[in-house]
Amino acid sequence: MAQKKIDEEEIEEDLEDVRIDISGWEPKTLLGKKVKSGEITSISELLKSPVPVREVEIIDYLVPDLREEIIDVSRVQRTTDSGRRMRFRVVTAVGNTNGYIGVGEAKGKEAGQTIRKSIQRAKLNLKEIKRGCGSWECGCGDPHSIPFRIYGKSGSVRVTLSPAPKGAGLVSGEIAKKILNLAGIKDVWVHTEGHTRTSINFAFAVLDALYNTRRIKLKEKDINELGVISGPISKNE
Repeated sequence: MAQKKIDEEEIEEDLEDVRIDISGWEPKTLLGKKVKSGEITSISELLKSPVPVREVEIIDYLVPDLREEIIDVSRVQRTTDSGRRMRFRVVTAVGNTNGYIGVGEAKGKEAGQTIRKSIQRAKLNLKEIKRGCGSWECGCGDPHSIPFRIYGKSGSVRVTLSPAPKGAGLVSGEIAKKILNLAGIKDVWVHTEGHTRTSINFAFAVLDALYNTRRIKLKEKDINELGVISGPISKNE
């Protein structure tokens, strides 16, 4: 128990210094140069580009209000000829609580470095999602939930997200709550199947479900009735 407490304190200290200082950032990629020069001014515009994001500074530059959450930290033992080797596996999530969410995973020898690497991967995996009010019990038209029932899958884990009325809250386990909060969703019902104790698959299944909200095409009438928005509520991203 004492060892667990020490590890948790170390992890909290490592979380205090995960943001990259971009004041002296000099872009190395064409996409980064377009962002720094002002040719690309929003994360929504960036994510529409077919070119993958290679610099994590791009995300920090366009979404300075990102929050980070550690989803899971586990020790992985590996037996070699020289004995047992201990490594950390870290799953993290990032989001601005306003329509953008990312999940990342990394392995490494030191907890702090592995946490930072996982957060950087989560940022590079940032996705824009749709929100709305799809619950027949509500119909308020505010984007507090999701516009329709949606599914996500990763490994053996399958997740179903269903719209919930305003005030219902996030009816889910802690991992899903962290991710949904970071995405800016306040009310939803979560149903899971498979080996949900596998944190990495569970986290990526929730992310897959949220990203799948963008794959469903709606008529203009439904968009208005369900209060559907893609990305942030405010135009000022």
